[in-house]
Parts: sequence; C-alpha cells; structure tokens
Amino acid sequence: MLLQNWGATPAEVAGPVVGDALVADARLVATRSILLAAPPQAVFPWLVQLGFGRAGWYSYDWIDNLGRRSAMRIVPQWQVLHAGDAVPGGPMDFVAAVVERPTALVLAVHGSGPLLRRVGFTLAFDLRPDGDGTRLVTRVRSRIDLPGGRFVERWLLGPGDGVMVRRQLLNLRARTG
Repeated sequence: MLLQNWGATPAEVAGPVVGDALVADARLVATRSILLAAPPQAVFPWLVQLGFGRAGWYSYDWIDNLGRRSAMRIVPQWQVLHAGDAVPGGPMDFVAAVVERPTALVLAVHGSGPLLRRVGFTLAFDLRPDGDGTRLVTRVRSRIDLPGGRFVERWLLGPGDGVMVRRQLLNLRARTG
C-alpha cells in the first residue's frame, strides 16, 4: 500500500504504539515516522491543537481544512485537551482517547449512530525522545465493518491517509525545526 510505513523503521512497524488496543482487530495498520529536531515537550503543543476549526491538520489544507491554512504557531486557547474531549475532524469527529503529555496522543473516530458503531479508526501520535529531538511515530488503525469496508480501507483510506500523514509529518518538522 502506498506510503504504508513511510519513514518508519522495521522495529517501529513491528513494535507497539500507544492506542493499538483501541482497534485491536484492525485490517488497516499503517505506521509512519519522522525525526524532529525539537524535544517532545516542544512538539506536543502542536499536536494537542489539531482539529478542524482549530489548528487544522498540518497537511494539505485544501483537502482536510476546506482551504483554511493550518496554524503556524502554538495557540494558547487550544492547549487544553483531556482524554474524552471531542476533537472536530470535519466530516467525522474524533475523541481524544489518550492524552499523555508530552508523549502520546490518540484520536479515535467518535459517534453513536448505527453506522459509526461499525467503524473503528484511530490515529496515534507516539513521541519518543531521540537525543535532543523527537522520534514521532504515528499509527493508523482501522476496521470498517460496513459493506465495501475492506475496499475503502485498502484502496481509499490507506493510500489517501498515507499521502496526508506524510505531508502532516513534514509540516510538523518544519514548524518544530
């Protein structure tokens, strides 16, 4: 799959990432990683402010932020996030499933309708100290138990997410550099 393990070492791909158990039976698992020059405590504030109508997603803004530019600075009012808080995602909302400052953030698809109960999706950010910087390991886990779910995961979500997360990681490196 396109960019399935972009930037990740074999150990990162094979090893655990925070939040893996939230979609334990995932069919789509993708691990992407990047080395950032800043320590975890300087990177985490960029992640905690993620969200549609907040800082954006630091990716291709014309796609995932409706053309609104993602934040270029840390915004104080978006720094408060606790486990269980809603994170606006655009077409689908997320919940902050795990918030462990400054080492981990996991966003999970949130919803209670009959369709969303059949969708398991998490986006995990695992911040690992690496010298004076941070090894940022991300993992997407998905299981869509709807008609066509396997097709969506393999041919749409997987490659599309790979392109978007790669851009997100590169933009985070530029912002934290």
